Amino acid sequence: MQQQAVTGDVTQPDGTAPSATAPAVEIRALRKSFSGVEVLKGISLTARQGDIVAIIGGSGSGKSTLLRCINLLEKPSAGEIAIQGEPYQLRPDKDGALVPVDRRQIQRIRAHLGMVFQSFNLWPHRTVLGNVIEVPVHVLKMPREAAIARARTLLERVGLGDKLDVYPSFLSGGQQQRAAIARVLAVDPLAMLFDEPTSALDPELVGEVLSVIRDLAAEHRTMLLVTHEMAFARDVATHVVFLRDGIIEEQGSPAQIFESPQSENLKQFIRSVA
Repeated sequence: MQQQAVTGDVTQPDGTAPSATAPAVEIRALRKSFSGVEVLKGISLTARQGDIVAIIGGSGSGKSTLLRCINLLEKPSAGEIAIQGEPYQLRPDKDGALVPVDRRQIQRIRAHLGMVFQSFNLWPHRTVLGNVIEVPVHVLKMPREAAIARARTLLERVGLGDKLDVYPSFLSGGQQQRAAIARVLAVDPLAMLFDEPTSALDPELVGEVLSVIRDLAAEHRTMLLVTHEMAFARDVATHVVFLRDGIIEEQGSPAQIFESPQSENLKQFIRSVA
């Protein structure tokens, strides 16, 4: 994959412009092992600008590991990852994991990849507003007043305009997840990675989080979404990927996956979660 600039503030040292046709996220032959057990077995996947890729599959299929490899929260064992045309510069370490050649490159790109976790991962010692402005101010060097103004707008958008000075422990799970989404939006991400964002929520709170994600999907934001909400995936995704035992067993449009599945394993999975 040819190395190119990412976009905006994420630029190459040579100043070259990003390709307008470069995929937002491109993965080739990605492998990941834990203690000799291979969890990802050669995953190749492309998400273009505006794609909403729903990643489905049973427990232990590698869904969360795949997302965590995209922003190097987990170090791949083999393969390539490129963000808007710029491959990560990686080399194998003594244990066989791929580690950064240039940590500044990883920090620069990662600052524009937004990840929403199952367990919210808000900083408990910061208010909602403090959580949202942390990365823009201290990593992206945005002027504090500009970051606060943007944060206020984003928090209003996710229904938390009256919670700016509240600490996460005083919020419901749905409110914490909406704050986490606002925190991701504050960095104007190239792609948003959602790791089962409703799995830790009480059933009555799931809808409020899905409503926010649905609004983002309507804006054609690039998203990779690990989810067990099949009806939601069918409604919002542009592409669905079925992972089983560390491989992509089947992929296609929502209509193909949910109405005309080819794999017997996929058919059984859909029946089991219906």
